[in-house]
Amino acid sequence: MATSSAGAISAADTYSLGSARAEALLEAARALGPVLRERSAQCRAERKVPAETIADFHAAGFFKMLQPEQWGGYAMDPQVFYCVGLEIARHCMSSAWVLGVVAVHNWQLAVFDDRAAADVWGDDPSVLISSSYAPVGKVTPVEGGYRLSGRWSFSSGSEHCQWAFLGAVVPTADAPFDMMNYRTFLVPASDYRIVDNWDVVGLQGTGSHDVVVEDVFVPEHRTHRSIDGYLCDNPGNTVNDAPLYRLPFMQVFVRAVCTASLGALQGSLDDFVEVARTRRIGPNIMSADPAVRRLAAEVKASIEEMKLTMLRNFDAMMACTRAGEPIPVEDRVRYRYDSAVVADRCLELSGRMLKAAGSGGIRLGSELLARHLDILASQAHVANNSLPFADNMGGVLFGEENRDYAI
Repeated sequence: MATSSAGAISAADTYSLGSARAEALLEAARALGPVLRERSAQCRAERKVPAETIADFHAAGFFKMLQPEQWGGYAMDPQVFYCVGLEIARHCMSSAWVLGVVAVHNWQLAVFDDRAAADVWGDDPSVLISSSYAPVGKVTPVEGGYRLSGRWSFSSGSEHCQWAFLGAVVPTADAPFDMMNYRTFLVPASDYRIVDNWDVVGLQGTGSHDVVVEDVFVPEHRTHRSIDGYLCDNPGNTVNDAPLYRLPFMQVFVRAVCTASLGALQGSLDDFVEVARTRRIGPNIMSADPAVRRLAAEVKASIEEMKLTMLRNFDAMMACTRAGEPIPVEDRVRYRYDSAVVADRCLELSGRMLKAAGSGGIRLGSELLARHLDILASQAHVANNSLPFADNMGGVLFGEENRDYAI
């Protein structure tokens, strides 16, 4: 018994936020801060994360954080992954967004049939995958797999990737469109084309272009059923059976599209404090205004609260998976809402700082304005629409059954 306990502690120490590797990853993220801030204008102007930044992320091991160890990854706890993302977003939200949604795919590939991972990483474990999960694809079941066609929007970081995860519902005779039959399809770049149409007011650097597929074959092993992700019983778990890969898919993924907003809010607070230290309102320095001080305190406390909520939720989920126990559905419902509401809260607090900064905040070149628009753009992602998740959580609190299987 003592040996088993020591082994569990040792494993947690290896992959946890307090591990030596986690500290090295966080230090690498902090060290990249100044250069990411310098490249942020280039990132927006070119409408993609600079190739140099992607290379820096590879060199730092960021894309390995959630990748299985058998493919050279680190298989770190999600807390590590998202704390690194917070630090990156503090300096460039687009870079953090792309890192989050692309690197999290290395976790998702681990829950596919292991043959899919061999297809993607067999020759090069550093190959990256983009995604667009909207259920807009047309699927025709055929022998050995499916024929897939469609046009998907918002494929972030697609120009840096060699494969894509694309969403569609597999029709049946009884249910032509039933989300219980939703699958993710893994498609190589040779089978799709990217349509350059990412012309937006925020998150310009994410390069979230459209992806078009025209009647391509996708073998069965390159698909993943969403219901398997909900039940935490995936084909890939026969090989990747570490507690990390027993987490519900959506609990891992949704934090990839809200954590960047939280990190960007910290960057906005940094900028707001700097403005308040130097800007004068008549004879008085802005930082002496009690309202400004209270706002800065509220923003900082809110950032820490949202970060700690994320860490607490993953601590609880990882404790369940390490113990081989299911995560209670009512907790998953709450965790899902906790994630969805982050972008709402960040936008509201960012807007108040922008208003308090006065006329300087709305000028071209204002970092406060640029970050505010980035956070605003993040709300376009369906995972950051908090209302349906609030409705579901409220219903559960009133004794109703959970209605959401994307938790």
